[in-house]
Amino acid sequence: MQRAECEQTPKRPRRDGSPKTPQSIYFASLKNSPGPEPHPDHQNWTVEQVCSFLTRNGFGDPVLLRHIREKKITGLKLFLLTESDLENFGMSSSERMRLLHFLHHRDDTKVINDPIHGHFDLHPLLVRIIDTPQFQRLRYIKQLGGTYYVFPGASHNRFEHSLGVGHLAGRLVQTLKERQPELQINDRDILCVQIAGLCHDLGHGPFSHMFDGRFIPLARQDVKWKHEQGSVEMFEHLVDSNDLRPAMERYGLVPEEDICFIKEQIIGPPASPLKTSVWQYKGRPKEKAFLYEVVANKRNGIDVDKWDYLARDCHHLGIQNNFDYKRCLQFVRVCEVEDMMCICTRDKEIENLYDMFHTRHSLHRRAYQHKVSNIIDRMITDALLEADPYIEITGARGKKYHISTAIDDMEAFTKLTDNIFLEILHSTDPQLKAARAILKKIECRNLYKYVSQVLLSEENERLERKDYKNLPKEIADAKSDEMQLEAELKAEDIIVDVVDMDYGMKDKNPIDNVNFYSKTDNRHAKKITKSQVSRLLTPDIFAEQHIRLYCKKTDQKSLHAAQQHFIKWCKDREFPEPKECDVTTSGNVGNSPHTPCNRGDRARARLEFTGASE
Repeated sequence: MQRAECEQTPKRPRRDGSPKTPQSIYFASLKNSPGPEPHPDHQNWTVEQVCSFLTRNGFGDPVLLRHIREKKITGLKLFLLTESDLENFGMSSSERMRLLHFLHHRDDTKVINDPIHGHFDLHPLLVRIIDTPQFQRLRYIKQLGGTYYVFPGASHNRFEHSLGVGHLAGRLVQTLKERQPELQINDRDILCVQIAGLCHDLGHGPFSHMFDGRFIPLARQDVKWKHEQGSVEMFEHLVDSNDLRPAMERYGLVPEEDICFIKEQIIGPPASPLKTSVWQYKGRPKEKAFLYEVVANKRNGIDVDKWDYLARDCHHLGIQNNFDYKRCLQFVRVCEVEDMMCICTRDKEIENLYDMFHTRHSLHRRAYQHKVSNIIDRMITDALLEADPYIEITGARGKKYHISTAIDDMEAFTKLTDNIFLEILHSTDPQLKAARAILKKIECRNLYKYVSQVLLSEENERLERKDYKNLPKEIADAKSDEMQLEAELKAEDIIVDVVDMDYGMKDKNPIDNVNFYSKTDNRHAKKITKSQVSRLLTPDIFAEQHIRLYCKKTDQKSLHAAQQHFIKWCKDREFPEPKECDVTTSGNVGNSPHTPCNRGDRARARLEFTGASE
């Protein structure tokens, strides 16, 4: 049998660099060939070592090698080349695919096929970070929380969004490096920014913003905690528990400096550098201030995080995305503005940026703040609040934590995902009966009922977060002696949801903080005022506040009572007339002549705001 095998025609040896080729053979093929001696780590290859590597593996076309030398493609850049880059090098379609396939099928890189950004490869250190329990938990956290119960396509998770942000972060900084060599962006900077993009959402809890936006403020009212703080703490835990510092050093990072830099990109410094002349960051000097605007831009909100979630959320929600981030990449530059190096764009791109913020607002209006998805978020919050004292999660050194206290221990927090929903729903613990009942209502679509909402006018004073907890009692008490209702409402029967809609900077126009350069002068940037832009593109105001009323009781008498209480409360506050209610009845409820019997009646007999209490 052995003899028969020996007599067979020898198999063609596998091309060096294929997935199953050992690294020793991979580098041996280079060392035994003419050309510069390769460094063991491909990231340290020089341009000539890259040319030698390509030549010995069948890609020695003189035109390709000329472009490699002209563009100064080093080892790190080689494995970040995209199909469009190779097309610009003059390669045919078949040769492009052959080279990309060869480059991407190596032991130390991983290729992602993303529905939004297509194929892109990940640096080996990024792969090491992804393949950890702390990062993998993002697979089990819905990007849009309760919105999935309204939009069936919104099943995507924080995991794929984080991959996309890491990819875009690398593309943006690489673009700046190639376009402006004087910025002295090095490979270490690029890798750190990619890691920050990859890890910026590690701190999200179950159902994403529901956890830090609704649950934690109610469960721990003495704690001010946001997911950005959780992301920083989880990143530290990820690095320490997986012993990643040696790997960071192996790929050219300096952990003492770069871990600080990565965390600063996610959460920012203790005091914003935008409000003081003293440079507050420690990870990078003031000359590289623009690097802090890539992942989480505190200046104007234009960053790769937003670029990814706009494209990704629109794709899964089935909503048109009118913003093209690829066009932004074509015109991005760094200019010095008021002694600060800032990311700027071409003056003609201002319309594209307004489209971006309009798309964001449209997503909030149509999906993120959808009246049904918001109440589902609130019902999940109520269930978690009921279950919180009875759920135990084991953290470091065996210490037990609850849902609300798991944020104090990253080992415990790693175990907390959307799966807590099913854990409660399928439990048999009598102590979880109340929480289980709420989740069963969600499963059976027996939701709290939306009653009405009011949009505050510019003359009305905005409600502050500190006042939110008093609103249910105020509305329950808003009843005149003339109101004769057949149902009594208490504060615990109603939910008031205050929804703030804006362009990301409260009542400010974020474009006011964007700097633009011109075609004739790309070294100096300036601001463009709202008056210089078409009035058809710019809104008159940039923030508005909606107040929504929901009722936990679902019988028609209670809903009608809630409706009348809300109308009276709005009148007492001198708020505008509430939007026509969704309450439907089969005949008049109570003694109010203003209650419509059906949809046609509601259209003809709209509730009279001034006479509702008669």
